[in-house]
Amino acid sequence: MANRRRPTGAGNRPLRVLLGIAVVLVVAAGIYMTQSLFGGKDEPGNGPDTIAEGNDDGNNKPDNSDKPGGTAEEVWDGEEEATPAQLSQVYDVVISNGRVINPEHGLDKEGMNIGITGNTIGVVTSQPLQGERVIDATGLVVAPGFIDNLSYDPNPLGVWNKIADGVTTNIAMHGGTTTHSSWYAHYERDRPPVHFGASYFYTQARNQFKLGRYDAAKPEHTAEMLKQAEEALNNGSLGLSFSFEYVPGITVEEVMPFMELAHEYNVPVYFHGRYSSMEGGAGTNIDTMKEILDYGRKSGAAVHIDHINSTGGTFSMPESLKMIDDALAEGIDVTACIYPYNYWGTYLNSARFDEGWQERFRISYDDLQIAGTSERLTEESFRRYQKEGKLAVAYAIPEEDVVLSFQHPVVMIGSDAILEPGHNNHPRASGTFARSIGKYVREDQAVGLSEMIAKLSLMPAQRLEKQVPALQKKGRLAAGMDADIVIFDYDTIIDRSTVEQPELPSAGIEYVLVEGELALENGEVNRSTRLGKPIRSEFVRFDGKVGSLVWDGADYPVVHYRDRNYVDLDALQAHGYAMTWDKVARTFTLSEASAAGDAGEASTPPTNGELMLERGYKAVLGEAEAELISIGERAYVPIQFLQELGRTISDEGDVWTVQ
Repeated sequence: MANRRRPTGAGNRPLRVLLGIAVVLVVAAGIYMTQSLFGGKDEPGNGPDTIAEGNDDGNNKPDNSDKPGGTAEEVWDGEEEATPAQLSQVYDVVISNGRVINPEHGLDKEGMNIGITGNTIGVVTSQPLQGERVIDATGLVVAPGFIDNLSYDPNPLGVWNKIADGVTTNIAMHGGTTTHSSWYAHYERDRPPVHFGASYFYTQARNQFKLGRYDAAKPEHTAEMLKQAEEALNNGSLGLSFSFEYVPGITVEEVMPFMELAHEYNVPVYFHGRYSSMEGGAGTNIDTMKEILDYGRKSGAAVHIDHINSTGGTFSMPESLKMIDDALAEGIDVTACIYPYNYWGTYLNSARFDEGWQERFRISYDDLQIAGTSERLTEESFRRYQKEGKLAVAYAIPEEDVVLSFQHPVVMIGSDAILEPGHNNHPRASGTFARSIGKYVREDQAVGLSEMIAKLSLMPAQRLEKQVPALQKKGRLAAGMDADIVIFDYDTIIDRSTVEQPELPSAGIEYVLVEGELALENGEVNRSTRLGKPIRSEFVRFDGKVGSLVWDGADYPVVHYRDRNYVDLDALQAHGYAMTWDKVARTFTLSEASAAGDAGEASTPPTNGELMLERGYKAVLGEAEAELISIGERAYVPIQFLQELGRTISDEGDVWTVQ
C-alpha cells in the first residue's frame, strides 16, 4: 500500500482514506484466515518423506544450530487443513499451545493444538479447539509416543519406567518368543500400559533341542524350527531375530532358510552381530557387517543391525557406516539402532566374555561394574560373579562412535533393555529416550530435535510397518493417527538413571498419553491407565479375483487388496508402456512407447493362498505415481493409476473396460 499513488481529490480524502483502511483490513483478515485454516501455501501431505542430515532440524531449512533443537518459527509448518466441523467439535482431550513435531511431514511449530477423540487424533491445528479436558502445553514439546523396537518382554516392573521415559510402544525384537499365540495372550491378560509385540527368537528356538551355544543345528532341527517360525509369523510375530555373538555355533546353513522365509513374508530380520571389536583371531566388526549385509543381499530380506555402537561398529564406526551406505546404494534394505551410552552391558557368563575379552574390548577388570551397584571388578570378583550370571556394564565404547552413529540417516534408537526385579540392569532400561534428547540434542547439539524425534518414533514404526498395520498409525501426529503422545520440557528432559541406580525415572517428561488416556501426568505415572494393545503382523492372502479388466480384447484378472482394486503391472507393458526397474529406488519408471505393443495373452490369476504384500514398490510416469503390491513375483498396480495416465475406464461392477 505504501507504493500506491495517493488520491488527488481533496474533498473526498477522509472517506477514501477510511475505505482504503477497510480494504487493507479485509485483505489482511482473509490472508490470516487462509493461512490459519489451510496451512499457508503448503498443501497437506507434501512435506519431505525423509529427514535430512545436518543441523537443519530435519526440515531442509537454514542452519538453526545457534539455538539447540532449532527454532520453531523458521521451519516449514506443514500444518494440516482444519475444517469448520473439526474446529467446532468438542474433543475428549485437547493439547493446547504446544510445540508440535510430526516427523513424517516436517511439522515443527509452536502454538499448535491437538484434538483427540477416544484413542484417535482428530485434528492438528493452530486454531483454538474445545475439549472436555485441556492440557496446557505452553513451553513444552509435543511429539509422537516413542517406540522402543529393541526391547524385551513388557514385565510389570519395567513397563512403568518405559512410560516415564516417553515410551508408548515396547517391542521385543532383541529376544522375543517362539510361542506367539500364548505370548500375546499372556500380556493381553497382564494389561501393560504400553503396546507390545515380539520377534521369533531363534536362540530360544534352539533350546528345545538342547543345543549348546557352540553347537550347530542339524538339518532336521532347522526344518522343524522353520515350520515354527512360519507359524509364529502367522500368529503375529513381527520378524525374526538372531544373536550370533551369544550363540557362536549358529551357521550360515541355519540362517539362510530363515532369511528366505523373512523375504517371503516381507518382515525384517534383527541381528546381534557375531563380532564386536577390531581385535581377536576369529573375526572383527568388518566381518560382522559383511555377514549381516550378505544375508540381506542373498535373500532380498530386510536386515537390522542391533546396537551398532556396541556390536559391529565399536572402534570402526566410520568404516561400518560406510558399509551400510554402500549396501543402501546397492539396494539392500538395511537399518540399525543404537542406545545413547558409551558403555555397554551384558551377563558375565555369556560368550561375549569368552577368553580374550580384555584384548577385544580394550578394557580390564576395573572397567567392569556390576549394574545396580558401585562395585568395580577384580579378577577374583569377576570369576565369582561370572558363576552367578550377573550383568556388568563395560566402559568400552568411544564417545565419537556414539555421535557418528546418531548422525547416520538410517540409524534409530533402541534401548536393548527393560528394568527387571533386582535392578541388575544397564541404566538404558530407564533413560534411553530422555537421554537421546537431553544430552545429544540439547547439550551436545549432535542431532537436531526433529531428526531425533524421528529416530525415537517414526523410524522404528517404519522399520516394521509394512506387515504391521497398527504401526502405520504410530510415530506420527496427524488426523487419523493413534493418540500415543509424549509431552516434554525441552529445557529439562534428561535421563536420571545411573549404573548404580538404573531404576531412576527420567526427568522433564510431563505427560504421556496411550490410546488418548494419561499414563503419566505432571511427571507421575498413572498406574490405573493400562491400555497397551498387542502389535502383530498381519497377512492378506489372495482368495480369488474380484473381476476382470478388459483392454483391447485382452482380459486381465482384477484382485482386491484392503480397500483398492489392482491389475497386473504387465498389462501396461503389453499396451505400449515401456518399463525400467530401479532396485535402489524400488521403482518401475514407465514411459509411453512410440507404438502400442502386442496385447498378448491375458495373465492368469494368482494362486489362492498367495501372500499379498506391500514391499514399498512404486510405479511412476511423469507426475503420476502409484504404490504397488506384490503377489509372488508379480507386481500389481491400482486400476485408478490407469485413469491418472489419461485412460478412460468404465466400471460395470466386476468388469472394468479401458476405452
